[in-house]
Amino acid sequence: MPGTIIRSLRDAESMNPVILIDEIDKMGSDFRGDPSSAMLEVLDPEQNKSFRDHYLDLPFDLSRVLFICTANQLETVPPALLDRMDVIQLSGYTEDEKLGIAKRYLVPKQLDAHGLQRGQLAFNQRALQMVIREYTREAGVRNLERRIAALCRKTATQIAKGRAKKLRIDEKRVREWLGAPRFPDEVRKRTAEPGVATGLAVTAAGGDVLFFEATAYPGEGKLVVTGQLGEVMQESAQAALSWVRAHAAQLGIEPDWFSRHDVHVHVPAGAVPKDGPSAGVTMATAIVSLVTGRPVSDDVAMTGEITLTGQVLPVGGVREKVLAARRIGVHTVVVPKENEPDLEELPKKVREGLEFVLASTIGEVLDTALNGKRAPRRIRPARAGRQAASRA
Repeated sequence: MPGTIIRSLRDAESMNPVILIDEIDKMGSDFRGDPSSAMLEVLDPEQNKSFRDHYLDLPFDLSRVLFICTANQLETVPPALLDRMDVIQLSGYTEDEKLGIAKRYLVPKQLDAHGLQRGQLAFNQRALQMVIREYTREAGVRNLERRIAALCRKTATQIAKGRAKKLRIDEKRVREWLGAPRFPDEVRKRTAEPGVATGLAVTAAGGDVLFFEATAYPGEGKLVVTGQLGEVMQESAQAALSWVRAHAAQLGIEPDWFSRHDVHVHVPAGAVPKDGPSAGVTMATAIVSLVTGRPVSDDVAMTGEITLTGQVLPVGGVREKVLAARRIGVHTVVVPKENEPDLEELPKKVREGLEFVLASTIGEVLDTALNGKRAPRRIRPARAGRQAASRA
């Protein structure tokens, strides 16, 4: 709206305030105008010295204002506008951080909101961990607060009806009041058959786990890709298949197998758009698993871009992906060797119980996922707490 920024300066009674523009990635243009065009002038320090507000119609100096914009994803921010910003990536909370926030802030807040005294309701730590792991999957704590509020409401109802004077929330009561888990452990069930590999991805809600499924049927060597995948991910699938076909003899595959079969690669949760190159090694592993009949280890999750020569290239969002792997109970995470500096920045609590395989070629990924062999470089946080801490 015209005059909004000038009004903010008036309300702050300062020429150099901090102005927060929330959810700038939701900004869109329609018949009333294009707000991003106006933001180009507002956020550019070379232009906003003479910003002209359409309400006052006078030039105004905004060069001393500190603008902070927030966004869940950068893809929808206009490139010209993004070029005028310094991008700072903020990772999601770890499970321990969520647990601490719930105990210190969310639970007391909901107790007050529902008229409960501290002695009337107590949360078992394991119950809170169950809510975090099995009933919420997000980068923040918004849904976690909703689940805690639901437990507080049910407690208030029990006390109001005179059925109890005080209650303690444990795992059994969480199951009873919140119902079946919304995010059950499904890794072992999904990877039991050959042709299924566990991949790691980054979404607007933080890190997530994707299962890449491959199947084959009589055909002429065509590739079918489904699951609402973007162009980049479809190209990664084609690159993965090309590498497998080029190295069929080394993998023990019959030379004419691909000429007699079509390959179908599918990523479930088809209603969710997916894109990016980091699924290349996962799709190659799923195809090799299908053709050779060897199931992928249910204890391994992976990420990395694949090239036609079999190299594994670095990817982004390693912290979020490692958090997702830890959340589902995976103990071995395959990451590109060039992403080793990202592992050094992980907190010690995140590294506990995880083993990282640093792969530079797809052969090393297959050795870990299919053969259970030791890759050339592993980081074992259990005994390498000293080793990993020295790198961190």
